[in-house]
Amino acid sequence: MKLVWCPETAAKAYIDTVELCGVCNDSGIAELVSSMAAGWKTSFIVEAWSHGGGTATSIGLTVACRHTNGRHVCIVPDERSRLEYIKALEVAGMSPEVIVGEPEELMSGLNGIDFLVVDSQQNRFSRVLKLAKLSNKGAVMVCKNTNSRSASSFSWRNVVYDGSHWLIRSIFLPVGEGLDIAHVGSCAGNSSSREGKRRWIKHVNRRTGEEFAIRK
Repeated sequence: MKLVWCPETAAKAYIDTVELCGVCNDSGIAELVSSMAAGWKTSFIVEAWSHGGGTATSIGLTVACRHTNGRHVCIVPDERSRLEYIKALEVAGMSPEVIVGEPEELMSGLNGIDFLVVDSQQNRFSRVLKLAKLSNKGAVMVCKNTNSRSASSFSWRNVVYDGSHWLIRSIFLPVGEGLDIAHVGSCAGNSSSREGKRRWIKHVNRRTGEEFAIRK
């Protein structure tokens, strides 16, 4: 099995998020992330959030879950963040599922993630990505606020290649404060004879040096 793109669902989530995020006065990140999460028909969305962060993206993720009948969990580090987050989403008429604790410690109990959003301004965000228990259908992983991050400090290949998942493609988008997005494939369920005859072709982005693989 793998994630399958549905443009109709993506468009619906995009429009609904545009209408709701007027109360947040935020950039277009929320609409983009919402349409991606809905378009890939994700069933388990996880985000890491902390005090002072914007909540427009969170609203977009909740909208996406409404269209996919999925689950959206937000991890916050403390009670102060929890109360701030809940209050902000209640303004938009939403009742989020929030877990308090360090993301690195909680990831082991969250299995089957197929859409993950982290803030690159948070400490150890790359470790959170690496510890995530991704779905056997694959996943989409998103880093926000990447303009403030050193270009040489992070590489998707350092957090994705674990023997069970592989990097299909990654892209940086100059939206808001910068979005770094990776589409991750799963090695599970590829044991059929037809699949066995296919091979991996590795490519390298000459501009960024990022590697990705395509099945031929």
